[in-house]
Amino acid sequence: MRIYLYILAGITSALIGWNLGQFILTEQGFLQQFPSIVLFPCIAISLAIAFVFTEIFVSNPTRPKMNLKVAVLPVSIAAGLGLLAGLVAGGISEILFLPAIRVPTPIVRTLGWLLIGSSTGIAEGVTWRWRSIEAGDRKRFQQRFWTGLIGSIAASLAAALIFEMLRQSLPELMQAMKKVEDPIGFSILGTLLGFVFSVSTSPSYMAALRAGAGFEYTGEPIYDDSSDRNANAHPIIDKQSKLKFVTDSEADQIEEGLSIQLPAKGKIGIGSDEKAHIRIPGLPLHAAEIELQPRQTTLVPDPKFFHTVEVNGERLTSRRSIRLKHNFVLTFYLQDKGTDNEKKLFRFVYYNRFLDPQA
Repeated sequence: MRIYLYILAGITSALIGWNLGQFILTEQGFLQQFPSIVLFPCIAISLAIAFVFTEIFVSNPTRPKMNLKVAVLPVSIAAGLGLLAGLVAGGISEILFLPAIRVPTPIVRTLGWLLIGSSTGIAEGVTWRWRSIEAGDRKRFQQRFWTGLIGSIAASLAAALIFEMLRQSLPELMQAMKKVEDPIGFSILGTLLGFVFSVSTSPSYMAALRAGAGFEYTGEPIYDDSSDRNANAHPIIDKQSKLKFVTDSEADQIEEGLSIQLPAKGKIGIGSDEKAHIRIPGLPLHAAEIELQPRQTTLVPDPKFFHTVEVNGERLTSRRSIRLKHNFVLTFYLQDKGTDNEKKLFRFVYYNRFLDPQA
């Protein structure tokens, strides 16, 4: 579904940009002698805005009003970058089309599309910083930015190559469709850009545990009267194991609403032991383990304490492993301590695709 939405956004925005450019040229009569200076900015702006909007709404489809508020600044920046890149691409194209220079049309077209595609990649990547808390991770930001930029450049070159191949292999058909030649070409460009961004912006790379009930901040440490080692302790993560919070990479205390970013591979132990990666006072020393592999996460309960774990509201009745899916609710119960303890359980929501809390 994600790929289809991005491809649809690419085709639609490319055609909207082209039609807007035609309206300005034909109906308004503006810069008719330099059509590329009008067409390229319209298409670049339309593509940049469309992909920024698409990423925001796909990331959080249930909050349209908040999405509109979040989108104001990123869309404005994307439009500005698209305008600048479109003017540069259009200006260069018009210069290269001059009879005195005589650069072949396919080369000029390829260069123009390359500038449009790369500007779209830059706009989508740069504006991510203003619409995502996750972008605060410099390594992730740079990875996503360069992946999108390189992908958009490759998509632009591929679109130009496909279009030129169609013109060479089907000259009569393309000649008969001369009036719609440009819309066809820009539709191919929008399609490939949409495919690239559906992959490069995909949030499925990240698994996370979002802290819920039991982690409410009270300012007081949790007291476990059965173990002096856990007395006056807070639930924390072991940052040495490469765990960190999405919103604050320096913190280690778990609080309600914070998302713990999990590594792509490895095992994460949950319990009250000092060596546990997610350390929660009151739990068994080793309550469970989360095994992470690419595209797959498994909850492995401790054979002795599987009864203290609940998945989606159902207590575990055996030691068998459970493959986790997006939005699964994991609940860990304290060991029996009487009725005086205020906290009885700690709950996480597991995500296998990261939905940015800022989106």
